Amino acid sequence: MSTPGPSIGQSIGDSWSERMRMIRLRRKKEALHFSEEFRIVPKWLKVLCTILYLIALIIGVTVIIKVPDARFPDIKDDVALCVLAIIGIITAVSILLASSILMLGYVNRDAKRRGMNSALWTWFVLLMLPTSVGIIGLIIYLLVREPLPYPCPRCSKPVGPRFNFCPNCKCDLYPACPNCKREIAETDRFCPYCATELKPSAPPEALAS
Repeated sequence: MSTPGPSIGQSIGDSWSERMRMIRLRRKKEALHFSEEFRIVPKWLKVLCTILYLIALIIGVTVIIKVPDARFPDIKDDVALCVLAIIGIITAVSILLASSILMLGYVNRDAKRRGMNSALWTWFVLLMLPTSVGIIGLIIYLLVREPLPYPCPRCSKPVGPRFNFCPNCKCDLYPACPNCKREIAETDRFCPYCATELKPSAPPEALAS
C-alpha cells in the first residue's frame, strides 16, 4: 500500500514558511538604525512641520497676551503661566500631528527604495490614522515590507529581494539543498532540514577564470 504524498496545502505552507525564513534572514542583514531611517524622510517635510509649529506657537501666544481682560479677568494676573500652558498644549498636539506626517513621508520613501507600491502603502497608512489604533498601519507595513536590495553572494552586485537569479553572474539566489531539495540560505553551512553539508558559493575569481 503506497504512502500518500504531501497535500497541496501542506506544500504551499512549507514553501511559504521557507520563503518567510529567507526574508527574515535578509532583513537581519539590514541592521537599520533610527537616525539613518529618519534621514530618508524628505527634508521639505521636516521643514514644513517646523514652520507650522512655529506659526501655531506665535498665534497661540499672541491670542493669550492680547485677549480682552474683561472677558477673561483671571488671565491678567497669570499671563506667564497661561503662555507656558498654551505652549505645552500646542507642542503636544504638534508632536502628534508631525509624527503622523513624518510617518507618511517615511513609508512613501521606504516603499520606493524597496521596490514596493509607494502610493498604495502611503494611502493605506493614511487611512489607518483616524482610527483609535492609527499606528497599526505602520506596524503592518513594517511586518510585510520587502527586504532591501542586497549584494549577490557570488559577485557582490546589488540584486532585488524578488530576484531568483543574479542578472550579472546567474547565481541562484534561492538555492536548494542537494539532498532534501528544500530552500536554504546563501550563508547556511548545513541544511537546516536534513543537516547535509553545503558547499560554499564559488568566488568571483573562479567564475572569471
